[in-house]
Amino acid sequence: MSQLLSVTTLAETLRIAVPYACAAVGGVWAERSGVIQIGLEGVLLSSAFGSVAVAHATGSMVAGLLAGVLLGVGQSALHAWLVERTKIDAVVSGIALNLLAYAATRMALRALYDSSSNSPGIEGFRVGPMGSEGWQLLARVLMDPVSVLAFIVIVASPWVMRNTRLGLRVRACGENPTAAQAAGIDVSRTRVIALCISGAICALGGVHLAFDQHRFEAGMSGGRGFIALAAVVLSGWRAGRAAVACIAFGLLEALQIGLQDMARTSQAATLIQLLPYVATLLVLGLGIGRGAAPAGIGQSPE
Repeated sequence: MSQLLSVTTLAETLRIAVPYACAAVGGVWAERSGVIQIGLEGVLLSSAFGSVAVAHATGSMVAGLLAGVLLGVGQSALHAWLVERTKIDAVVSGIALNLLAYAATRMALRALYDSSSNSPGIEGFRVGPMGSEGWQLLARVLMDPVSVLAFIVIVASPWVMRNTRLGLRVRACGENPTAAQAAGIDVSRTRVIALCISGAICALGGVHLAFDQHRFEAGMSGGRGFIALAAVVLSGWRAGRAAVACIAFGLLEALQIGLQDMARTSQAATLIQLLPYVATLLVLGLGIGRGAAPAGIGQSPE
């Protein structure tokens, strides 16, 4: 038990939580503006691939990071255009973009690297002390540039939503788009901006996921976007609370890894793997922490 409650577990929790938290906060930005966003899984996946492809081609991790973020922004902007301009149902658009990201990344793997499973390795950002001690792992997590950027945007998001003109307009569009338009707010434009911010934040999670693994693996998002959506609901569509929920998910996954190493049979290890998902379903089923969704979500101005 002492091995599970250690600095190593803390480091693993924070490392694992970054993609979840980025996707969840990105989801909050989108849905507080009134646009349903179930395409977070696709944004994670496409940004992870784009960051690795550009980093491998250029040898620059910074270029890879920028490419991943831009790809996330582009995919989210496409979702906003489909929903706001062509009036396609947001759920249909999100599902389609998830499927597109899944298929396109596999096709690109085959086309670029003649592989259906993974890309060549990349360096990633190697910052901090090397080694396997708990404090060394924690230092690397806290000093990682992508983690630092993620921390900044996650902490800044609640303040921006509460205290800036943009944040107030985003919230107004999500609560009552008709009243917001009557007050002179361009609802469609505001929602597109919110979706672009959502895509950039979520993409940081995808980049972190790929750089942490030092390569891209087919389907490596592994349902993180959907668990992030659960965190959005559990948080009551509040960015700070969503990030805390994702840290809890990260802790469950870190504990699951530790318990798996301690399991004596393959059957026990398999059951332990289900721990984060079962816990998520239980919390959702019990309605713990659930708040009201934005009143105008999925609505257009009349």
